[in-house]
Amino acid sequence: MTMRKTTAVLSAAILLSSTALASAETLRWARAGDALTLDPHSQNEGPTHTIRHQIYEPLIIRDVTGAFEPALATDWAPSEADPNVWVFNLRQGVTFHDGAAFTAEDVVFSFERAKQPNSDMKELIGSITEVRAVDDHTVEMVTDGPNPILPSNLTNLFIMDKDWTEANNTVKVQDFEGGELTFATTSTNGTGPYVLQSREQDVRTVMTLNENYWGIDQFPLDVTEIIYTPIQNAATRVAALLSGEIDFLQDMPVQDLERVASAPGLVVKKAPQNRVIFFGMNQGPDDIEADNVDGANPLADVRVRQAMSMAINRDAIQQVVMRGQSEPAGMIAPPFVNGWTEAMDASSTTDLDAAKGLMADAGYGDGFSIRLDCPNDRYINDEAICQAAVGMLAQIGVTVNLDAKPKAQHFPLITDGKTDFYMLGWGVPTYDSEYIFNFLVHGRESDIGTWNGTGFDSDDLDAKIKSLASNTDLAARDQTIADIWQVVQDEQLYIPVHHQVLNWSMVEKVQIEVDPEDQPKVKYFEIN
Repeated sequence: MTMRKTTAVLSAAILLSSTALASAETLRWARAGDALTLDPHSQNEGPTHTIRHQIYEPLIIRDVTGAFEPALATDWAPSEADPNVWVFNLRQGVTFHDGAAFTAEDVVFSFERAKQPNSDMKELIGSITEVRAVDDHTVEMVTDGPNPILPSNLTNLFIMDKDWTEANNTVKVQDFEGGELTFATTSTNGTGPYVLQSREQDVRTVMTLNENYWGIDQFPLDVTEIIYTPIQNAATRVAALLSGEIDFLQDMPVQDLERVASAPGLVVKKAPQNRVIFFGMNQGPDDIEADNVDGANPLADVRVRQAMSMAINRDAIQQVVMRGQSEPAGMIAPPFVNGWTEAMDASSTTDLDAAKGLMADAGYGDGFSIRLDCPNDRYINDEAICQAAVGMLAQIGVTVNLDAKPKAQHFPLITDGKTDFYMLGWGVPTYDSEYIFNFLVHGRESDIGTWNGTGFDSDDLDAKIKSLASNTDLAARDQTIADIWQVVQDEQLYIPVHHQVLNWSMVEKVQIEVDPEDQPKVKYFEIN
């Protein structure tokens, strides 16, 4: 450990030993699923980021309106000397939870770590060719051509302590899909407002206030202890809220909204979410394993993909499954995102006769069977949506065998290319279509397209996607985005279902507004 960090550790220890909490407020928080891992760069997944945001910090975050807010960087701008360089000025006086000082070397280290093959964050920083420390509190990021939206990609890129990571032999990012466990998957050392005290995967995570937090006087920080409990069963979650066992429920079952809203002492808050739910179809191989068709892949025919989309009755899912708490979607971009258009989002229609005609034209008039892989603890009513889709697809002769499992087992099927028909949801923290294209449309390579389970791969489209990172002519860039979306729509790469609507419920004393990213940051919570 360096001298600067040793001194900081001793100073922090003295401070913590002499400081007592003026008051203690525990937030008992529940939702359907747990963080997949605590490794800051292993998994790019919403609930996983949510827990990390309490402990670790990125350079920049977004507030509940989607606007940028300084975190570990106080300001940032393109270099006046070189358009390929962004300059970030770092916050001074920040320490990690063990007392070690935060400096530019930790930023450089974290970005290099996030580019490793096992990192699920590498697509976000693919345009960065070099990160260099100018001094202890200034970092320059060099990009492959000018990147006008680079800051948008950094809001979930968490910074680790270089010395701590090296000392604990966890420089290498966890191989999550391979089932690897490392020190960083269960232990933490961030700069964030809360310190990890204990963690039992899928059971309980306890965090306490970081009394040495740099923002101690800037944020409410009314909560001094967080007890986070994943509760997969919807009825059990609601019962826990109604009985007073929990204070804040993030994944509110839509069927219980009225009951909870009318219960004394409880509040329900609602907002549209920056997330769309859809089905993916593996069109790439000549044959697939999940169907009963020998020697052929029915999903390779765009007419079959179009027919399957036409069979999905999004209005019925909205009314019956979601109890009105969703908005039917025609594209896999939420309305928050640059590139979304009202026309494309209204393009998905239900037409069983036309769908049957397309199936017959494609040579599948008698239908086929296929397995649908679905999570059961990630999205609002995810398994129920899949069950509804089973009945709807049966009307055009597609017999669907549903296989629902926890997200920890479901997601690797997609990233490892082991599913042919699957549900996925996608939020867009950058508020730009490039994020969707990099993960879901670009052909699968080692550092891009890692969530594209469709088998779709176009050199021409890949070149257009990569051009978005360095096109400073925003009008031309927007046209390229529109061109890419047209291909996505024409090829029916995915079957959009709906945009999620968020419902958070809480006891009256908990004051917080719904975050469209579905990532509550407890440092903003006020307890009255």
